[in-house]
Amino acid sequence: MSVQMVKRLCHTKTILTSIKSRVKSTAATTAEDVITANVSSSQEDDVQMSQAKEYSQLPGPKSLPLLGNSWRFMSYIGDYKVTEIDKLSLRLWKEYGDIVKIEKLLGRPDMVFLYDADEIEKVFRNEELMPHRPSMPSLNYYKHVLRKDFFGELAGVIAVHGEKWYEFRTKVQQPMLQPRTAKFYIGTIEDTAIAFVNRIKKIKNKDQEVPDDFLNEIHKWSLESIARVALDQKLGCLEDEHTVDSDTQNLIDAINIFFANVPELELKIPFWKLFSTPTWRKYIKALDTITNVTSKHINRSLDQLISQKSFCPDDQSSLLQRVLSLDPSNPKLAQILSLDMFIVGIDTTSAALASILYQLSRYPDKQEKLRKEIQTVLPDANTKITSDKLEQLQYLKACIKETLRMYPVVIGNGRCMTKETIISGYKIPIGVQVVFQHYAISNSSKYFSQPERFLPERWLKGSGYKHHPFASLPFGYGKRMCLGRRFADLELQTVVAKIFQNFEVQYEYDDLEYTVHPIYMPNGPLKFKMIEN
Repeated sequence: MSVQMVKRLCHTKTILTSIKSRVKSTAATTAEDVITANVSSSQEDDVQMSQAKEYSQLPGPKSLPLLGNSWRFMSYIGDYKVTEIDKLSLRLWKEYGDIVKIEKLLGRPDMVFLYDADEIEKVFRNEELMPHRPSMPSLNYYKHVLRKDFFGELAGVIAVHGEKWYEFRTKVQQPMLQPRTAKFYIGTIEDTAIAFVNRIKKIKNKDQEVPDDFLNEIHKWSLESIARVALDQKLGCLEDEHTVDSDTQNLIDAINIFFANVPELELKIPFWKLFSTPTWRKYIKALDTITNVTSKHINRSLDQLISQKSFCPDDQSSLLQRVLSLDPSNPKLAQILSLDMFIVGIDTTSAALASILYQLSRYPDKQEKLRKEIQTVLPDANTKITSDKLEQLQYLKACIKETLRMYPVVIGNGRCMTKETIISGYKIPIGVQVVFQHYAISNSSKYFSQPERFLPERWLKGSGYKHHPFASLPFGYGKRMCLGRRFADLELQTVVAKIFQNFEVQYEYDDLEYTVHPIYMPNGPLKFKMIEN
Protein backbone atom coordinates (compact mmCIF):
# COMPACT_ATOMS: atom_id res chain seq x y z
CA MET A 1 0.00 0.00 0.00
CA SER A 2 1.43 3.41 -0.94
CA VAL A 3 2.15 6.14 1.59
CA GLN A 4 -0.35 8.38 -0.22
CA MET A 5 -3.11 5.80 0.14
CA VAL A 6 -2.35 5.35 3.84
CA LYS A 7 -2.61 9.12 4.33
CA ARG A 8 -5.98 9.12 2.54
CA LEU A 9 -7.27 6.32 4.76
CA CYS A 10 -6.12 8.13 7.87
CA HIS A 11 -7.77 11.34 6.67
CA THR A 12 -11.01 9.50 5.95
CA LYS A 13 -10.94 7.90 9.39
CA THR A 14 -10.46 11.31 10.98
CA ILE A 15 -13.48 12.70 9.10
CA LEU A 16 -15.65 9.73 10.10
CA THR A 17 -14.61 10.08 13.74
CA SER A 18 -15.48 13.78 13.62
CA ILE A 19 -18.88 13.08 12.04
CA LYS A 20 -19.62 10.37 14.59
CA SER A 21 -18.69 12.72 17.40
CA ARG A 22 -20.95 15.44 15.99
CA VAL A 23 -23.85 12.99 15.58
CA LYS A 24 -23.46 11.84 19.19
CA SER A 25 -23.29 15.45 20.35
CA THR A 26 -26.36 16.40 18.26
CA ALA A 27 -28.28 13.33 19.45
CA ALA A 28 -27.42 14.09 23.04
CA THR A 29 -28.40 17.73 22.60
CA THR A 30 -31.64 16.75 20.86
CA ALA A 31 -32.54 14.22 23.55
CA GLU A 32 -31.69 16.78 26.21
CA ASP A 33 -33.83 19.38 24.45
CA VAL A 34 -36.77 16.96 24.20
CA ILE A 35 -36.52 16.04 27.88
CA THR A 36 -36.24 19.72 28.84
CA ALA A 37 -39.22 20.61 26.61
CA ASN A 38 -41.32 17.79 28.08
CA VAL A 39 -40.42 18.80 31.64
CA SER A 40 -41.17 22.44 30.81
CA SER A 41 -44.51 21.49 29.20
CA SER A 42 -45.40 19.30 32.16
CA GLN A 43 -44.55 22.08 34.60
CA GLU A 44 -46.62 24.53 32.57
CA ASP A 45 -49.57 22.10 32.62
CA ASP A 46 -49.20 21.75 36.39
CA VAL A 47 -49.22 25.55 36.81
CA GLN A 48 -52.31 25.89 34.60
CA MET A 49 -54.08 23.11 36.48
CA SER A 50 -53.26 24.69 39.85
CA GLN A 51 -54.62 28.04 38.67
CA ALA A 52 -57.78 26.63 37.04
CA LYS A 53 -61.15 26.95 38.73
CA GLU A 54 -62.84 23.89 40.16
CA TYR A 55 -65.56 22.14 38.16
CA SER A 56 -68.05 22.90 40.94
CA GLN A 57 -67.63 26.63 40.20
CA LEU A 58 -68.79 26.26 36.58
CA PRO A 59 -72.07 28.16 36.01
CA GLY A 60 -75.24 26.41 34.95
CA PRO A 61 -78.84 25.61 35.89
CA LYS A 62 -79.31 24.35 39.43
CA SER A 63 -80.28 20.74 39.93
CA LEU A 64 -82.97 19.37 42.24
CA PRO A 65 -82.58 16.58 44.80
CA LEU A 66 -83.21 13.13 43.30
CA LEU A 67 -84.23 14.43 39.85
CA GLY A 68 -81.09 16.50 39.24
CA ASN A 69 -81.51 18.49 36.01
CA SER A 70 -83.31 15.66 34.21
CA TRP A 71 -86.69 17.09 35.23
CA ARG A 72 -86.05 20.02 32.89
CA PHE A 73 -86.35 17.69 29.87
CA MET A 74 -89.55 15.98 31.14
CA SER A 75 -92.92 16.55 29.49
CA TYR A 76 -95.38 18.90 31.23
CA ILE A 77 -93.13 19.93 34.14
CA GLY A 78 -89.87 20.72 32.32
CA ASP A 79 -89.07 23.77 30.21
CA TYR A 80 -86.25 22.24 28.11
CA LYS A 81 -87.88 20.89 24.93
CA VAL A 82 -85.82 18.28 23.05
CA THR A 83 -87.14 19.60 19.72
CA GLU A 84 -85.98 23.14 20.59
CA ILE A 85 -82.37 22.57 21.60
CA ASP A 86 -81.41 25.44 19.27
CA LYS A 87 -83.45 27.92 21.31
CA LEU A 88 -82.29 26.35 24.58
CA SER A 89 -78.66 26.73 23.49
CA LEU A 90 -79.07 30.46 22.83
CA ARG A 91 -80.93 30.90 26.10
CA LEU A 92 -78.23 29.21 28.17
CA TRP A 93 -75.48 31.22 26.45
CA LYS A 94 -77.25 34.48 27.22
CA GLU A 95 -77.94 33.48 30.83
CA TYR A 96 -74.64 31.87 31.87
CA GLY A 97 -71.92 32.87 29.40
CA ASP A 98 -69.42 31.08 27.16
CA ILE A 99 -69.33 27.82 29.14
CA VAL A 100 -72.35 26.24 30.83
CA LYS A 101 -72.66 23.10 32.94
CA ILE A 102 -75.79 20.93 32.93
CA GLU A 103 -75.05 18.46 35.70
CA LYS A 104 -76.74 15.53 37.41
CA LEU A 105 -78.61 14.07 34.45
CA LEU A 106 -80.06 10.74 35.51
CA GLY A 107 -78.48 7.80 33.72
CA ARG A 108 -76.04 9.89 31.65
CA PRO A 109 -72.89 12.02 32.11
CA ASP A 110 -72.89 15.75 32.78
CA MET A 111 -72.93 18.02 29.73
CA VAL A 112 -70.90 21.19 29.32
CA PHE A 113 -72.04 23.55 26.55
CA LEU A 114 -69.13 25.48 25.03
CA TYR A 115 -69.63 28.71 23.05
CA ASP A 116 -66.03 29.88 22.57
CA ALA A 117 -64.45 29.14 19.16
CA ASP A 118 -60.92 29.60 20.54
CA GLU A 119 -61.54 27.00 23.23
CA ILE A 120 -63.17 24.65 20.73
CA GLU A 121 -60.10 24.94 18.55
CA LYS A 122 -57.85 24.07 21.51
CA VAL A 123 -59.86 20.94 22.26
CA PHE A 124 -59.70 19.82 18.63
CA ARG A 125 -56.00 20.64 18.22
CA ASN A 126 -55.05 18.72 21.36
CA GLU A 127 -57.29 15.70 20.97
CA GLU A 128 -55.71 12.29 21.42
CA LEU A 129 -55.34 9.49 18.89
CA MET A 130 -58.72 7.98 19.74
CA PRO A 131 -61.04 10.84 20.74
CA HIS A 132 -64.43 10.01 22.20
CA ARG A 133 -67.54 11.71 20.87
CA PRO A 134 -70.51 12.04 23.23
CA SER A 135 -71.92 8.55 23.02
CA MET A 136 -75.40 7.38 22.12
CA PRO A 137 -76.03 4.72 24.78
CA SER A 138 -79.16 3.51 23.01
CA LEU A 139 -77.38 2.83 19.69
CA ASN A 140 -74.35 1.51 21.54
CA TYR A 141 -76.58 -0.99 23.35
CA TYR A 142 -78.23 -2.01 20.09
CA LYS A 143 -74.91 -2.69 18.36
CA HIS A 144 -72.89 -4.19 21.20
CA VAL A 145 -75.52 -6.05 23.21
CA LEU A 146 -78.89 -6.50 21.54
CA ARG A 147 -77.57 -7.30 18.03
CA LYS A 148 -74.02 -8.30 18.89
CA ASP A 149 -74.55 -11.52 16.89
CA PHE A 150 -74.85 -9.38 13.75
CA PHE A 151 -72.24 -6.67 14.40
CA GLY A 152 -69.70 -8.76 16.30
CA GLU A 153 -66.44 -6.91 16.86
CA LEU A 154 -67.00 -4.62 13.85
CA ALA A 155 -69.60 -2.16 15.10
CA GLY A 156 -68.64 0.58 12.63
CA VAL A 157 -67.92 4.22 13.40
CA ILE A 158 -71.21 5.38 14.95
CA ALA A 159 -71.53 5.06 18.74
CA VAL A 160 -68.16 3.29 18.84
CA HIS A 161 -65.00 4.44 20.63
CA GLY A 162 -61.49 3.41 21.52
CA GLU A 163 -59.40 0.81 19.71
CA LYS A 164 -62.35 -0.80 17.87
CA TRP A 165 -63.33 2.57 16.40
CA TYR A 166 -59.71 3.42 15.56
CA GLU A 167 -59.06 0.12 13.78
CA PHE A 168 -62.28 0.39 11.75
CA ARG A 169 -61.81 4.07 10.88
CA THR A 170 -58.18 3.52 9.86
CA LYS A 171 -59.18 0.79 7.44
CA VAL A 172 -62.00 2.66 5.70
CA GLN A 173 -61.02 6.34 5.76
CA GLN A 174 -58.72 6.20 2.71
CA PRO A 175 -61.47 5.44 0.17
CA MET A 176 -63.94 7.65 2.04
CA LEU A 177 -61.97 10.86 2.56
CA GLN A 178 -59.64 11.14 -0.43
CA PRO A 179 -60.94 13.95 -2.69
CA ARG A 180 -59.84 12.12 -5.83
CA THR A 181 -61.94 9.07 -4.91
CA ALA A 182 -65.13 11.13 -4.60
CA LYS A 183 -64.55 12.56 -8.09
CA PHE A 184 -64.92 9.08 -9.60
CA TYR A 185 -68.64 9.22 -8.74
CA ILE A 186 -69.55 12.57 -10.31
CA GLY A 187 -71.24 10.91 -13.30
CA THR A 188 -73.20 8.48 -11.13
CA ILE A 189 -74.30 11.22 -8.76
CA GLU A 190 -75.30 13.44 -11.70
CA ASP A 191 -77.45 10.63 -13.14
CA THR A 192 -79.32 10.44 -9.84
CA ALA A 193 -79.73 14.22 -9.72
CA ILE A 194 -81.18 14.20 -13.25
CA ALA A 195 -83.60 11.43 -12.22
CA PHE A 196 -84.68 13.62 -9.28
CA VAL A 197 -85.27 16.60 -11.59
CA ASN A 198 -87.41 14.38 -13.84
CA ARG A 199 -89.28 13.17 -10.78
CA ILE A 200 -90.03 16.78 -9.79
CA LYS A 201 -91.42 17.48 -13.28
CA LYS A 202 -93.67 14.45 -12.93
CA ILE A 203 -95.10 15.09 -9.44
CA LYS A 204 -95.70 18.87 -9.49
CA ASN A 205 -99.28 19.98 -10.12
CA LYS A 206 -100.76 22.35 -12.70
CA ASP A 207 -99.76 25.30 -10.48
CA GLN A 208 -96.15 24.10 -10.68
CA GLU A 209 -96.21 23.18 -6.99
CA VAL A 210 -94.74 19.99 -5.53
CA PRO A 211 -96.78 17.88 -3.06
CA ASP A 212 -96.89 18.45 0.70
CA ASP A 213 -94.71 15.38 1.22
CA PHE A 214 -91.88 16.69 -0.96
CA LEU A 215 -89.43 15.98 1.86
CA ASN A 216 -90.15 12.29 1.32
CA GLU A 217 -89.17 12.71 -2.34
CA ILE A 218 -85.91 14.32 -1.21
CA HIS A 219 -85.34 11.27 1.02
CA LYS A 220 -85.75 9.05 -2.05
CA TRP A 221 -83.13 11.06 -3.91
CA SER A 222 -80.73 10.75 -0.96
CA LEU A 223 -81.35 7.01 -0.61
CA GLU A 224 -80.87 6.42 -4.33
CA SER A 225 -77.62 8.44 -4.29
CA ILE A 226 -76.16 6.43 -1.42
CA ALA A 227 -77.14 3.12 -3.03
CA ARG A 228 -75.47 4.11 -6.31
CA VAL A 229 -72.25 5.27 -4.64
CA ALA A 230 -71.97 2.69 -1.87
CA LEU A 231 -73.29 -0.39 -3.68
CA ASP A 232 -73.43 0.49 -7.38
CA GLN A 233 -77.12 -0.47 -7.24
CA LYS A 234 -80.13 1.26 -8.76
CA LEU A 235 -83.00 0.98 -6.31
CA GLY A 236 -85.42 2.78 -8.63
CA CYS A 237 -86.57 5.14 -5.86
CA LEU A 238 -87.11 7.98 -8.34
CA GLU A 239 -88.52 5.97 -11.21
CA ASP A 240 -91.28 3.81 -9.74
CA GLU A 241 -94.33 4.55 -7.68
CA HIS A 242 -93.50 2.92 -4.35
CA THR A 243 -96.35 1.58 -2.27
CA VAL A 244 -96.54 2.16 1.47
CA ASP A 245 -95.04 -1.25 2.28
CA SER A 246 -92.18 -1.06 -0.23
CA ASP A 247 -88.61 -1.55 0.94
CA THR A 248 -87.76 2.01 -0.05
CA GLN A 249 -90.56 3.61 1.93
CA ASN A 250 -90.08 1.25 4.88
CA LEU A 251 -86.41 2.21 5.04
CA ILE A 252 -87.14 5.96 4.83
CA ASP A 253 -89.86 5.69 7.50
CA ALA A 254 -87.56 3.64 9.75
CA ILE A 255 -84.76 6.19 9.50
CA ASN A 256 -87.19 9.01 10.33
CA ILE A 257 -88.47 7.06 13.36
CA PHE A 258 -84.90 6.31 14.46
CA PHE A 259 -83.88 9.99 14.41
CA ALA A 260 -87.16 11.20 15.92
CA ASN A 261 -86.67 8.99 18.98
CA VAL A 262 -82.97 9.68 19.61
CA PRO A 263 -83.61 12.86 21.68
CA GLU A 264 -86.31 11.09 23.71
CA LEU A 265 -83.94 8.26 24.61
CA GLU A 266 -80.76 10.28 25.04
CA LEU A 267 -81.89 13.45 26.84
CA LYS A 268 -84.82 12.33 28.95
CA ILE A 269 -84.63 9.93 31.90
CA PRO A 270 -83.49 6.61 30.34
CA PHE A 271 -86.26 4.34 31.60
CA TRP A 272 -85.45 2.06 28.63
CA LYS A 273 -82.41 0.88 30.61
CA LEU A 274 -84.78 -0.53 33.24
CA PHE A 275 -87.66 -1.85 31.13
CA SER A 276 -88.89 -1.86 27.54
CA THR A 277 -90.76 1.40 26.96
CA PRO A 278 -93.00 2.10 23.94
CA THR A 279 -90.41 4.58 22.62
CA TRP A 280 -87.66 1.98 23.01
CA ARG A 281 -89.68 -0.64 21.15
CA LYS A 282 -90.33 1.74 18.24
CA TYR A 283 -86.66 2.64 18.17
CA ILE A 284 -85.47 -0.98 18.08
CA LYS A 285 -88.05 -1.92 15.44
CA ALA A 286 -86.83 0.98 13.29
CA LEU A 287 -83.17 -0.05 13.67
CA ASP A 288 -84.04 -3.67 12.83
CA THR A 289 -85.83 -2.49 9.68
CA ILE A 290 -82.84 -0.36 8.66
CA THR A 291 -80.45 -3.27 9.28
CA ASN A 292 -82.59 -5.84 7.49
CA VAL A 293 -83.52 -3.79 4.41
CA THR A 294 -80.06 -2.38 3.82
CA SER A 295 -78.43 -5.75 4.48
CA LYS A 296 -80.51 -7.29 1.71
CA HIS A 297 -79.09 -4.84 -0.83
CA ILE A 298 -75.58 -4.90 0.66
CA ASN A 299 -75.44 -8.70 0.62
CA ARG A 300 -76.66 -8.79 -2.98
CA SER A 301 -73.77 -6.56 -4.03
CA LEU A 302 -71.29 -8.48 -1.87
CA ASP A 303 -72.34 -11.84 -3.30
CA GLN A 304 -71.92 -10.51 -6.82
CA LEU A 305 -68.44 -9.15 -6.10
CA ILE A 306 -67.32 -12.30 -4.31
CA SER A 307 -68.65 -14.57 -7.08
CA GLN A 308 -66.82 -12.50 -9.68
CA LYS A 309 -63.77 -12.16 -7.43
CA SER A 310 -63.96 -8.45 -8.25
CA PHE A 311 -61.67 -7.28 -5.47
CA CYS A 312 -59.50 -4.94 -7.52
CA PRO A 313 -61.33 -1.60 -7.83
CA ASP A 314 -61.28 0.69 -10.84
CA ASP A 315 -62.63 4.22 -11.37
CA GLN A 316 -66.22 2.92 -11.62
CA SER A 317 -66.16 0.65 -8.56
CA SER A 318 -68.58 1.07 -5.69
CA LEU A 319 -67.36 2.03 -2.23
CA LEU A 320 -68.32 -1.47 -1.15
CA GLN A 321 -65.85 -2.89 -3.66
CA ARG A 322 -63.13 -0.43 -2.65
CA VAL A 323 -63.43 -1.36 1.01
CA LEU A 324 -63.74 -5.07 0.19
CA SER A 325 -60.47 -4.86 -1.75
CA LEU A 326 -58.71 -3.67 1.42
CA ASP A 327 -59.52 -6.94 3.19
CA PRO A 328 -61.17 -9.55 0.90
CA SER A 329 -61.14 -12.12 3.70
CA ASN A 330 -63.39 -9.93 5.86
CA PRO A 331 -66.47 -8.78 3.91
CA LYS A 332 -68.13 -7.75 7.19
CA LEU A 333 -65.97 -4.61 7.21
CA ALA A 334 -67.52 -3.39 3.94
CA GLN A 335 -70.98 -4.47 5.05
CA ILE A 336 -70.93 -2.52 8.33
CA LEU A 337 -69.53 0.61 6.68
CA SER A 338 -72.30 0.54 4.08
CA LEU A 339 -74.91 0.12 6.81
CA ASP A 340 -73.55 3.14 8.71
CA MET A 341 -73.74 5.21 5.53
CA PHE A 342 -77.43 4.40 5.17
CA ILE A 343 -78.16 5.11 8.85
CA VAL A 344 -76.64 8.59 8.96
CA GLY A 345 -76.39 9.60 5.30
CA ILE A 346 -80.03 9.78 4.23
CA ASP A 347 -81.67 12.15 6.73
CA THR A 348 -78.66 14.45 7.05
CA THR A 349 -78.18 15.06 3.32
CA SER A 350 -81.95 15.35 2.82
CA ALA A 351 -82.22 17.98 5.56
CA ALA A 352 -79.34 19.94 4.03
CA LEU A 353 -80.97 19.98 0.56
CA ALA A 354 -84.37 20.92 2.00
CA SER A 355 -82.78 23.82 3.85
CA ILE A 356 -80.77 25.01 0.81
CA LEU A 357 -83.88 25.05 -1.41
CA TYR A 358 -85.90 26.81 1.26
CA GLN A 359 -83.31 29.53 1.88
CA LEU A 360 -82.76 30.21 -1.83
CA SER A 361 -86.52 30.41 -2.35
CA ARG A 362 -86.63 33.14 0.31
CA TYR A 363 -83.84 35.17 -1.30
CA PRO A 364 -84.68 35.54 -5.02
CA ASP A 365 -81.73 37.88 -5.64
CA LYS A 366 -79.26 35.25 -4.39
CA GLN A 367 -81.05 32.56 -6.35
CA GLU A 368 -80.86 34.64 -9.54
CA LYS A 369 -77.13 35.16 -9.05
CA LEU A 370 -76.71 31.40 -8.58
CA ARG A 371 -78.78 30.56 -11.65
CA LYS A 372 -76.71 32.92 -13.80
CA GLU A 373 -73.52 31.22 -12.62
CA ILE A 374 -74.98 27.79 -13.41
CA GLN A 375 -76.14 28.96 -16.87
CA THR A 376 -72.62 30.20 -17.58
CA VAL A 377 -70.84 27.03 -16.47
CA LEU A 378 -73.54 24.57 -17.63
CA PRO A 379 -75.12 26.35 -20.65
CA ASP A 380 -77.49 23.52 -21.59
CA ALA A 381 -78.94 20.33 -20.14
CA ASN A 382 -76.48 18.16 -22.07
CA THR A 383 -73.43 19.82 -20.52
CA LYS A 384 -71.90 17.17 -18.27
CA ILE A 385 -70.83 18.05 -14.76
CA THR A 386 -67.12 17.46 -14.21
CA SER A 387 -64.74 18.25 -11.36
CA ASP A 388 -63.53 21.27 -13.37
CA LYS A 389 -67.11 22.49 -13.83
CA LEU A 390 -67.80 22.12 -10.12
CA GLU A 391 -64.65 24.08 -9.36
CA GLN A 392 -66.08 26.97 -11.38
CA LEU A 393 -69.36 26.93 -9.43
CA GLN A 394 -67.98 28.93 -6.53
CA TYR A 395 -71.19 30.82 -5.76
CA LEU A 396 -73.08 27.52 -5.61
CA LYS A 397 -70.62 26.24 -3.00
CA ALA A 398 -70.97 29.54 -1.15
CA CYS A 399 -74.78 29.15 -1.03
CA ILE A 400 -74.40 25.69 0.49
CA LYS A 401 -71.84 26.90 3.05
CA GLU A 402 -73.99 29.87 4.04
CA THR A 403 -77.07 27.70 4.53
CA LEU A 404 -75.13 25.27 6.69
CA ARG A 405 -73.68 28.17 8.66
CA MET A 406 -77.08 29.56 9.55
CA TYR A 407 -78.84 26.19 9.81
CA PRO A 408 -76.30 23.40 10.41
CA VAL A 409 -77.86 19.98 10.05
CA VAL A 410 -76.16 18.93 13.30
CA ILE A 411 -76.36 21.91 15.65
CA GLY A 412 -73.75 20.65 18.10
CA ASN A 413 -70.70 18.41 18.10
CA GLY A 414 -68.46 17.45 20.94
CA ARG A 415 -66.03 15.30 22.83
CA CYS A 416 -66.24 13.14 25.92
CA MET A 417 -63.28 13.94 28.17
CA THR A 418 -60.85 11.02 28.54
CA LYS A 419 -58.63 12.97 30.95
CA GLU A 420 -59.01 15.99 33.19
CA THR A 421 -58.85 18.99 30.86
CA ILE A 422 -58.76 22.75 31.34
CA ILE A 423 -61.39 24.49 29.23
CA SER A 424 -62.13 28.20 29.57
CA GLY A 425 -60.17 28.20 32.83
CA TYR A 426 -62.17 25.38 34.46
CA LYS A 427 -61.12 21.83 35.32
CA ILE A 428 -63.36 19.49 33.33
CA PRO A 429 -63.31 15.96 34.80
CA ILE A 430 -63.01 12.67 32.93
CA GLY A 431 -66.31 11.47 31.49
CA VAL A 432 -67.97 14.88 31.09
CA GLN A 433 -69.44 15.47 27.64
CA VAL A 434 -68.35 18.82 26.21
CA VAL A 435 -70.76 19.91 23.49
CA PHE A 436 -69.59 22.53 20.99
CA GLN A 437 -72.54 24.81 20.26
CA HIS A 438 -71.94 25.34 16.53
CA TYR A 439 -75.41 26.68 15.74
CA ALA A 440 -75.18 29.42 18.37
CA ILE A 441 -71.61 30.36 17.46
CA SER A 442 -72.13 30.45 13.70
CA ASN A 443 -75.11 32.78 14.15
CA SER A 444 -73.28 35.17 16.48
CA SER A 445 -72.00 38.65 15.61
CA LYS A 446 -68.95 37.77 17.69
CA TYR A 447 -67.77 35.53 14.84
CA PHE A 448 -69.67 36.70 11.74
CA SER A 449 -70.60 40.16 10.56
CA GLN A 450 -74.35 40.51 9.98
CA PRO A 451 -74.93 36.87 10.99
CA GLU A 452 -78.70 37.16 10.56
CA ARG A 453 -78.32 37.90 6.83
CA PHE A 454 -78.10 35.20 4.19
CA LEU A 455 -74.86 36.30 2.51
CA PRO A 456 -73.22 33.57 0.41
CA GLU A 457 -70.76 36.26 -0.73
CA ARG A 458 -68.99 36.02 2.62
CA TRP A 459 -67.49 32.68 1.51
CA LEU A 460 -66.02 33.93 -1.77
CA LYS A 461 -62.30 34.62 -2.07
CA GLY A 462 -61.47 38.30 -1.93
CA SER A 463 -64.87 39.20 -0.46
CA GLY A 464 -63.31 40.95 2.54
CA TYR A 465 -65.43 38.97 4.99
CA LYS A 466 -63.53 37.22 7.77
CA HIS A 467 -64.52 34.56 10.24
CA HIS A 468 -62.97 32.28 12.84
CA PRO A 469 -62.00 28.94 11.21
CA PHE A 470 -63.72 27.02 14.01
CA ALA A 471 -66.91 29.10 14.07
CA SER A 472 -68.73 27.05 11.41
CA LEU A 473 -68.02 23.31 11.28
CA PRO A 474 -71.03 21.58 9.67
CA PHE A 475 -69.06 18.35 9.18
CA GLY A 476 -67.09 18.48 12.41
CA TYR A 477 -63.31 18.50 12.55
CA GLY A 478 -60.35 16.31 13.35
CA LYS A 479 -60.06 12.57 13.67
CA ARG A 480 -63.82 12.12 14.01
CA MET A 481 -64.82 14.45 11.20
CA CYS A 482 -67.80 13.20 9.18
CA LEU A 483 -66.55 10.21 7.21
CA GLY A 484 -68.93 10.81 4.32
CA ARG A 485 -68.39 14.56 3.90
CA ARG A 486 -66.72 14.30 0.47
CA PHE A 487 -69.73 12.46 -0.92
CA ALA A 488 -72.26 14.67 0.86
CA ASP A 489 -70.58 17.76 -0.60
CA LEU A 490 -70.56 16.24 -4.07
CA GLU A 491 -74.19 15.11 -3.89
CA LEU A 492 -75.40 18.53 -2.71
CA GLN A 493 -73.37 20.52 -5.24
CA THR A 494 -74.55 18.34 -8.10
CA VAL A 495 -78.24 18.19 -7.24
CA VAL A 496 -78.45 21.93 -6.47
CA ALA A 497 -76.79 22.65 -9.83
CA LYS A 498 -79.26 20.44 -11.71
CA ILE A 499 -82.33 21.79 -9.88
CA PHE A 500 -81.52 25.46 -10.54
CA GLN A 501 -80.42 24.63 -14.07
CA ASN A 502 -84.00 23.50 -14.67
CA PHE A 503 -86.20 25.49 -12.27
CA GLU A 504 -86.81 28.75 -10.55
CA VAL A 505 -87.79 27.77 -6.98
CA GLN A 506 -90.42 29.80 -5.13
CA TYR A 507 -92.11 29.45 -1.73
CA GLU A 508 -95.30 31.48 -1.21
CA TYR A 509 -96.43 30.47 2.28
CA ASP A 510 -95.69 31.65 5.82
CA ASP A 511 -92.11 31.29 6.99
CA LEU A 512 -91.20 27.89 8.37
CA GLU A 513 -89.71 27.40 11.81
CA TYR A 514 -86.69 25.16 12.18
CA THR A 515 -86.85 22.25 14.58
CA VAL A 516 -84.51 19.57 15.95
CA HIS A 517 -85.47 15.91 15.59
CA PRO A 518 -82.46 15.61 15.98
CA ILE A 519 -81.56 16.75 12.45
CA TYR A 520 -82.03 20.52 12.15
CA MET A 521 -84.38 21.38 9.32
CA PRO A 522 -87.46 23.39 8.27
CA ASN A 523 -90.58 22.14 10.01
CA GLY A 524 -93.58 21.94 7.71
CA PRO A 525 -94.64 21.09 4.16
CA LEU A 526 -92.03 22.09 1.58
CA LYS A 527 -94.59 23.27 -0.97
CA PHE A 528 -92.15 24.76 -3.44
CA LYS A 529 -93.19 26.08 -6.81
CA MET A 530 -90.81 24.62 -9.39
CA ILE A 531 -91.14 26.87 -12.44
CA GLU A 532 -89.39 25.36 -15.45
CA ASN A 533 -87.01 27.51 -17.48
